[in-house]
Amino acid sequence: MDCEQKQIVDELLKSYQEAGGINNIDGANYPSKRAVPGICEELLRILFPGFFEEHALCSNETEMVIAERMCGMLERLRVEVNRSLRSRADESVSKGETSDLAHKIVCDFLHELPEVRSILSTDVQAAYDGDPAAKSIEEIILSYPCIEAIAIQRLAHVLYNAKVPLLPRMMTEWAHEKTGIDIHPGAQIGSHFFIDHGTGVVIGETCVIGSRVKLYHGVTLGARSFPKDGEGHIVKGIKRHPDVEDDVTIYPNATVLGGDTVIGEGSTIGGNVFLMKSVPPHSLVALEDQEHRVLDKRAVRPGSPIVAVPATGS
Repeated sequence: MDCEQKQIVDELLKSYQEAGGINNIDGANYPSKRAVPGICEELLRILFPGFFEEHALCSNETEMVIAERMCGMLERLRVEVNRSLRSRADESVSKGETSDLAHKIVCDFLHELPEVRSILSTDVQAAYDGDPAAKSIEEIILSYPCIEAIAIQRLAHVLYNAKVPLLPRMMTEWAHEKTGIDIHPGAQIGSHFFIDHGTGVVIGETCVIGSRVKLYHGVTLGARSFPKDGEGHIVKGIKRHPDVEDDVTIYPNATVLGGDTVIGEGSTIGGNVFLMKSVPPHSLVALEDQEHRVLDKRAVRPGSPIVAVPATGS
């Protein structure tokens, strides 16, 4: 082999053994990263027929098309759920047991699709009602990234609650990569949820969000700190992220942290606010006015001192 390729291969094989990171566990391969985008896209087609494909759906073909998609989804999702379960199963669990459990989980998941679709309709309506630039419901579904991100999160949340490892997070990370909106599948979100613009929004695993909540771009609902055990390892499985009650609006680039932080119902959190404590219902949280300088650009020359020009009310 040229370029001492045999040595490179040997070193890579040694690295696989020492550091892991290889998806080649006999009988327990991890879910396919290539399969997940296709599954997410097909689920969006089932939830919003005709909106996520090139051709419109004829009414007399709807039953046949949806039946075919459901059949295909059952098998595709069963394979990935089974892989997810096998990746965490110990040797005492047979392949048949995980296969049967995967089939049941996927069947239960598919039965939830009408309910997911129902709550998504409230999210679409919230986007239409909450954005004066929106001209139609169809525009919301076709062009608003928050709808894709929220739809995938609500689907992934069903699998998360069914204790499926890996796959729910892979689904929401696909949506994150596609939309810039990062919502953990564990987050609990009520109806009529709207994320305006959306880029840079982060919602943590243990967040509980009420109904009729509106977030703007750059909002973070995150963890304040990570407690560690006696051996210095981060303690997992505890409440780390804030609760946001009904009818709350959080403006751009606000950061709300902490598992014991609660934003009371009807509150408004202003832009760029940094919060690590609870606020009571119907609060308005805003930064104090900051002084601005208004300059006459014509008077500013290279090397000359900058002189502020008083602002005039016009």
